[in-house]
Amino acid sequence: MPSFDQLGLSPTLTKTLNKLGFSTPTQIQEQAIPVVMQGKDVLAGAQTGTGKTAAFGLPILNKILDASDERDRQSNDVLALIVVPTRELAQQVFESLTAYAESTKIEIVTAYGGTSINTQTRNLEYGCDVLIATPGRLLDHLYCKNISLKKTKYLVLDEADRMLDMGFMPDVQRILKQINANRQTLFFSATFDKKIKAIAYRLMNEPVEVQVTPSNSTAETVKQVVYPVDKKRKAELLAYLIGSRNWHQVLVFTKTKQGSDSLAKELKLDGIVAASINGDKSQGARQKALDDFKSGKVRALIATDVAARGLDINQLEQVINYDMPYKAEDYVHRIGRTGRAGYEGIAISLMSKDEEYLLAAIERLLDTRLPQEWLQGFEPSLEDTGDNELKQTKRSKSRSAEKRKLKAQMKIHSNRGKKKPNK
Repeated sequence: MPSFDQLGLSPTLTKTLNKLGFSTPTQIQEQAIPVVMQGKDVLAGAQTGTGKTAAFGLPILNKILDASDERDRQSNDVLALIVVPTRELAQQVFESLTAYAESTKIEIVTAYGGTSINTQTRNLEYGCDVLIATPGRLLDHLYCKNISLKKTKYLVLDEADRMLDMGFMPDVQRILKQINANRQTLFFSATFDKKIKAIAYRLMNEPVEVQVTPSNSTAETVKQVVYPVDKKRKAELLAYLIGSRNWHQVLVFTKTKQGSDSLAKELKLDGIVAASINGDKSQGARQKALDDFKSGKVRALIATDVAARGLDINQLEQVINYDMPYKAEDYVHRIGRTGRAGYEGIAISLMSKDEEYLLAAIERLLDTRLPQEWLQGFEPSLEDTGDNELKQTKRSKSRSAEKRKLKAQMKIHSNRGKKKPNK
């Protein structure tokens, strides 16, 4: 495997990488960096935790270093734009690129909602070399003319599958209208379905496709298991797993904001220190919950899918799907929070009967069957399932039949002893 300097990166960057402890590139870095350095558009797919940020970030930083005198430092131009779906991912990418560019004069700025736009405006007064932003806040700055994308040379969509779905696509289209048409475009993600890939190709110029692992796959270092359980007993089972297995750091995913808050409160009643993180929380509250979780002050972090992309927690071993995700692709990103950088992890899904169709969608995406186990004492009952409705219907029909039979018997008894009329 080649070293970073053999990939064409400058001595300034490779020296910093060595100091950070990065001696050899990962597969996605080895394959993507040379192609990005050549100036080609790239559509890259690799599992979470394999170093995708460095795969697009390092060659962009290298290109900016080579052309450091081209940006007018008195303008509000942005040379490289990295668009991400969540605040957490924006912060993560910012921290990574800032570390890589430590020995350079490259200006890196981040902009996302939940924090002061005035501070960001001051940071962007004279533009920047690299801007990492979420779509909504980026459009705010464009509307206020705080930045210009007319001279942007590099556009990255990180977690591109999420950026190109119907939720973010209108914002992405508005951004594309204002960005330099003669740019290099890089799309990176762990999951790409055919529909998203078709959209990506329409937005790119003869892209080179880099796929180092099977599309929509999960890391082999992650053990996956599904526990069928009654919906009303999920919280009880979760508390049992955390306590009986002595887990000190577990990331739990719910499908709703309210669900994350109520589950955190319920775990606290069981003596488990928990915090929730979702879109309704301020950025300060979200960051505090994440920091407390990383430091060990919080044992269970309850998150919605806002956290499925962007959470990078060293050696996180346990991820729990308290609710099965509505989108099968989100399963890949959720469990990608564990088993990162070669470490082992476990991903457990708590599945009620009415979520079986969601599991089926996940298995179709992964093209594999996930192992299911019944935990003793938590075996699912018919009462929690759609079978309950069937049982109710059968009971109702049975009762109706009994009533009809009883009425018929009463009629027979009432007619007995009566004289028949003479003909």
